[in-house]
Amino acid sequence: QVQLVESGGGLVQAGVSLRLSCAASGSIRRIHAMGWYRQAPGKQRELVATITGGEITNYADSVKGRFTISRDGAKNTVYLQMNSLKPDDTAVYYCNAQGDYSILYSIRSFDYWGQGTQVTVSS
Repeated sequence: QVQLVESGGGLVQAGVSLRLSCAASGSIRRIHAMGWYRQAPGKQRELVATITGGEITNYADSVKGRFTISRDGAKNTVYLQMNSLKPDDTAVYYCNAQGDYSILYSIRSFDYWGQGTQVTVSS
């Protein structure tokens, strides 16, 4: 019913920038919020940044001032601009989307995750 496709990860050196994208598709009626989370080896998944349909953003303290989350409502796409990357930012980054979708004659809520994209920052 809803699919999330992420792109933009890679292997970079410390100090450079990367931009992640996540596009949601399917019978989406409305997206309430989208966000990015990350999971480093041996650690739990943690919040990186979220953005609501009303453009309210929330960031982890570790990325404030370096990362910027934005969205294109018309494309159901969320972006994560990551500047001044550090080795500690190395992780698999997962996109999350919450909203409503249409199926037959009903409306249902969804809370989906993308497949993840690897970001590796070398020192």
